[in-house]
Amino acid sequence: MLGFSIYLNRDLTADDYNYLLAMRNAGLTTIFTSLHIPEDDPKIVVRRLTELTKWCKNLETAVIADVSESGMARLGLSLENEEQLESLGLTGLRIDDGVSPATISKLSQKMPIALNASTVNEDDLTALREHGANFENLQAWHNFYPRPETGLDSNWLKEKNDWLHHMNLETMAFVAGDAVLRGPIHAGLPTLEKQRGENPLAAMLELKHMGCDHIFIGDASLSPQMIDSFKNYTKKKIITLHVKEKLPQLFQYEWHNRPDVARDVVRLNEGRSRQLFDVTPQESSRSRTKGTITCDNTKYLRYQGELQITKRDLPADKKVNVLGHVTAFDLPLLDQIGSGQKIIFKPVTNKLG
Repeated sequence: MLGFSIYLNRDLTADDYNYLLAMRNAGLTTIFTSLHIPEDDPKIVVRRLTELTKWCKNLETAVIADVSESGMARLGLSLENEEQLESLGLTGLRIDDGVSPATISKLSQKMPIALNASTVNEDDLTALREHGANFENLQAWHNFYPRPETGLDSNWLKEKNDWLHHMNLETMAFVAGDAVLRGPIHAGLPTLEKQRGENPLAAMLELKHMGCDHIFIGDASLSPQMIDSFKNYTKKKIITLHVKEKLPQLFQYEWHNRPDVARDVVRLNEGRSRQLFDVTPQESSRSRTKGTITCDNTKYLRYQGELQITKRDLPADKKVNVLGHVTAFDLPLLDQIGSGQKIIFKPVTNKLG
């Protein structure tokens, strides 16, 4: 499951609806929102939530809200009141710490419930079993961390995910957005500290490798270019790489990494067969920083025409011509390109560089 966030700290607009539609069409089909908005009028928050859930029902998109007993009470609602919860139109709840096992167990009989992955322990799960919780409706969601330097450690998250899977719980984590970042700190809303400011698609793929079953965009905005990259991956399993230079020969084709994955470079399987670039040796050889797109020249004999993307910094080589460079923002994607991975190249637009 892939999801994204829409928050209720302001009135929803036509732009929000269009964003929701674009994200759904890109394969992100669940929305996360929060009912922890202490500074806003409770009636306005409920009205905004009602509007959001109405949109989502029409677009067949799920909505999961972050709730607590105190936050619900401020809205004049109760987690114990089934009629009130049903009237909100929510698909599921992400339960904050402090809600009793009895209440969580009762809620799990009605809808999917997300526990706090970082704090849940074996005693909590035992208490939920004793109260008859429906474990098929339980998941474990990690938090996001607005303040820099407070995000989770990668090794810790992997270990926690392994334990949660052993407990038969699916897991979720957040990645930051790449457009307008949520205030008041505006430093992104990732789960992992190392992914703060990173390409969201690369972060998503890395989290999957670390045992996260579901990934959500924590911030309320992805750029149109990033939405397009997500759509290419979710719909066609294609990784999109943006290139600084004008290389129409690359842009017009779909490419594949070779099935035998090299340590240092992505080797485009079709390079030598297509022979799209001049293989005359360049007058001066240039160093190949990570993300450099290269073509082997005539000095590499039978390898001439081979196209590569460097996955780490490599020295200059008189047998290798430098064609261009993958944008810096897309560099983390190179580490996610596995055997036979489909790749397309596009020119850089907007802020990527």
